[in-house]
Amino acid sequence: MVSALTGGPTRSRPGWLIPVVVVGAILLLVVLSLSGSYNGMVDKEESVDQSFADLDSQLQRRNDLIPNLVAAVRGALEQEQAVFGEIARARQNYAGADSPEERLEAGNEVSSALGRLLVIVEAYPQLQSNANIRDLQVQLEGTENRIAQSRRDYNGVVTDYNRSIRRFPRSLLAGMFGFDRKPLFEAEPEAGEPPVVDLGVDTATTLG
Repeated sequence: MVSALTGGPTRSRPGWLIPVVVVGAILLLVVLSLSGSYNGMVDKEESVDQSFADLDSQLQRRNDLIPNLVAAVRGALEQEQAVFGEIARARQNYAGADSPEERLEAGNEVSSALGRLLVIVEAYPQLQSNANIRDLQVQLEGTENRIAQSRRDYNGVVTDYNRSIRRFPRSLLAGMFGFDRKPLFEAEPEAGEPPVVDLGVDTATTLG
């Protein structure tokens, strides 16, 4: 065939070129979509890990403050109570926890044991008048507030991440690349109730 402009023959496009271009464009779109989904899950998982690290640092700070309070209370009571052993075991469990699930569970154990210790302090006016104990209580109260905020932040990013990996088509990629659900940090059911502690001692006799 002769071109009207050049007077030379025109070159026809190969019949396979257009289908190849279309298939290539579709594959590129699929790759870009999958890449975006994968990177999105990576970003959310990193946010979960960072949020857990922030929460864990506050839990660790509380764990480090507790021995000082225990020593002060034990010295004032002049005798060991069962709650001290409970606190020691809870702190050991936290220190020995390896996974986020174990650390969150141990953190709840520490909260429960610490609550019982603070009941002892509230039951003895002499303990409340101890400046060292008051100072430790203030530090623990501030740490508990930071833990509560960190727990809310952590649960928020975990919920967002868990929801993300359950949605189609990300759920397919999540299963392929090992994006698993993350645990929420939920307080024990009895955490909202004041613990009952039987000291088995008489206040006047112990502190008199």
